[in-house]
Formats: sequence, C-alpha cells, structure tokens
Amino acid sequence: MSLNNNIKNPCIQVCTKDENGICLSCYRSKEEIRGWYKCDDTQKQFILKKANKRRAEFDKNQFYI
Repeated sequence: MSLNNNIKNPCIQVCTKDENGICLSCYRSKEEIRGWYKCDDTQKQFILKKANKRRAEFDKNQFYI
C-alpha cells in the first residue's frame, strides 16, 4: 500500500473528547486520530467524510442561547 500525504491532518491541537471518545475539534475518533499517518489518501477522505457527518449531527443537536 502506498501512503500519500496529500490530505492535511485536520488536527488543530485542541483535543477535547466527548463521552464517546470523539474529538470535539476535528470530530475524529481516537482510533482515527491515532491511525491517521498510517492511512492512504483514500482512507483519509473516508475518515474526513465521517468526521463531517459527526460535526453536522453535533451542530444539529446543539441549542444556542
């Protein structure tokens, strides 16, 4: 497997995890965070797609005052 490094790591160095172990900054799981540099670009795109879905779900469930 050839690893590509064309997709930038979404980490912004502000990890705060929810009760499910999802980072509330990048919305990746701890497994996705740990394995990021072992993934090829196709796998990274899949992780980012899942993270974006998590972010949208989180935003949908938030109440703003």
